[in-house]
Amino acid sequence: MVISSFEDFRKKQSLYQKSLEKQYKKVIVCGGTGCVANGSIKIFNELKRLIEEKGILADVDLEKEHEGIGMKKSGCHGFCEKGPLVRIEPEKYLYVQVKVEDCEEIVNETLINNRPIERLMYHFNGKVYKTQESIPFYEKQTRLVLEHCGHIDAESVQEYIANGGYSALVKALEEMTPEEVCDEILHSRLRGRGGGGYPTGNKWKQVSSFKSDMKYVVCNGDEGDPGAFMDRSIMEGDPHSVIEGMIIAAYATGAKEGYIYVRAEYPLAVERLTKAIEEARKIGLLGKNILGTDLSFDIHINKGAGAFVCGEGSALMASIEGERGMPRVKAKRTVEEGLWGKPTVMNNVETFANVRKIIMNGSDWYRRYGTEKSPGTKAFALTGNVKNTGLIEVPMGATLREIIFDIGGGITGDKKFKAVQIGGPSGGCLTEEHLDMPLDFDSLTGVGAMIGSGGMVVMDEDTCMVSVARFFMNFTQNESCGKCIPCREGTKRMLQILDKIIEGKGEMRDLDLLEELADTITNTSLCGLGKTAANPVVSSLKYFRDEYIAHVVDKRCPTRTCSKLRVIRINPDLCRGCSKCSRICPVGAIEGKIKEPFKIVENKCIKCGSCIESCAFSAIEEV
Repeated sequence: MVISSFEDFRKKQSLYQKSLEKQYKKVIVCGGTGCVANGSIKIFNELKRLIEEKGILADVDLEKEHEGIGMKKSGCHGFCEKGPLVRIEPEKYLYVQVKVEDCEEIVNETLINNRPIERLMYHFNGKVYKTQESIPFYEKQTRLVLEHCGHIDAESVQEYIANGGYSALVKALEEMTPEEVCDEILHSRLRGRGGGGYPTGNKWKQVSSFKSDMKYVVCNGDEGDPGAFMDRSIMEGDPHSVIEGMIIAAYATGAKEGYIYVRAEYPLAVERLTKAIEEARKIGLLGKNILGTDLSFDIHINKGAGAFVCGEGSALMASIEGERGMPRVKAKRTVEEGLWGKPTVMNNVETFANVRKIIMNGSDWYRRYGTEKSPGTKAFALTGNVKNTGLIEVPMGATLREIIFDIGGGITGDKKFKAVQIGGPSGGCLTEEHLDMPLDFDSLTGVGAMIGSGGMVVMDEDTCMVSVARFFMNFTQNESCGKCIPCREGTKRMLQILDKIIEGKGEMRDLDLLEELADTITNTSLCGLGKTAANPVVSSLKYFRDEYIAHVVDKRCPTRTCSKLRVIRINPDLCRGCSKCSRICPVGAIEGKIKEPFKIVENKCIKCGSCIESCAFSAIEEV
């Protein structure tokens, strides 16, 4: 049924809410990519089979009111380290690391007999956490954008509406002028969550000020940073929030068409976005005369081929237009001449997902969160050497210490914290001295880092920072589109130097050359991706220069990570001359006589460590 007016919407929303209340229990299985990869769909199907077998599942359709157990595939719950996850409502139980064989017990004990299963709950320091909200990982977060992820059916527009979805759109169309919408976003001080931090309201007002026969709204979902999955999770878990934000942007600016650019490597995100757009179109929230108003707007999905550079605005638009995804020299800004030369609003996924909350609750409410210059919250993908990896959301201004040690649970194996790479290839490294620094756009820029897309890779004391810098430079060099010489050749040369250093062939002048090349690339590259390509090297040189010097001068890797710099010795006092190491060495680098101490031929040794593992007398060690 098409919702053709504001009154129709309110009637439907009331029906969906009443129907949802009839679900006396809800079984919410995480359907995010991580849990799906670990078998959550099998768990969902098994739970559904068992419930149907016992005759206790009504075919729950929010278009009708009848009692039953609601079976739902949600988006990412966030606690990826402990997946697959199953949430039971209204008790708010969270079962972690669930297996298919656990399903029968869940049905019998929890769904039928209303008893919790403690062995499936989160345990830490001898304590059992019965509810999801009591777990420190969740308790320390402020989930605004991720409010629905892990809590509602990611594939149901009815459930989205029942939980307040599209109410912000109704409010904007019914109570506000386009100018007032722009002003509300401007006063909220919402800054772009794609990394640049440009004020969203400024962008919208500029687009609205231009007269044109066509304007566009573009959502940048081309999330390609290593270790980043925030946008993917929002598109998978709450696709309608992105669509609603885009429709409101269209109303505010006078746009007629929208595009969501999402990489093809996100098949689940593409699938759920496609379904969400079709559902919104079917009920009249996309298309002609939305909710009986003069607003006409539709959205298309454009699948990217995986080029990292297409995350840059002009390259992304070139790709949508059917051209090769390469940055353009911008004579005029995107707000004036963007997609097909028309005024264009371009924001990323998380930015659009914030819009509905601002319009519904007001800019003053939004500014209660975060800092004065960076209000609101930020989603981060917490990965690396941290106990609790996953998707988190915290107010702007939260500290690294709060994120890593309170939410993340500390360093894996209780090792010492060394650094965190924030912002991916465009970001930089933060160290122990930055643990209590507030994380916001301006603070990070001041120390040579940036929020970027929100990827956060935690590293412990055993991490080689030269290797980390080399990893990100290799990524950037491979992803360079090659259009401008500074990025194409500069990153290649920096990678060569880093390779030289980790192979033990580096010289002190190489460090100066790295800094010189970094400065040139930063100041002369065509696009933002090229301008930030050297950040990981610059920040690691700044804070971990002693590690570079150890590689160059001492020809050793302090963390023993770089295999070419490993030094392996045979202790003659412990060697029994059994010859096992000689026989197992793949390159014949160990020589000697039976019952006499053997020796390693240095120029033959490839540092593989096979001999260390094979020695029964612990006579071989890395020094």
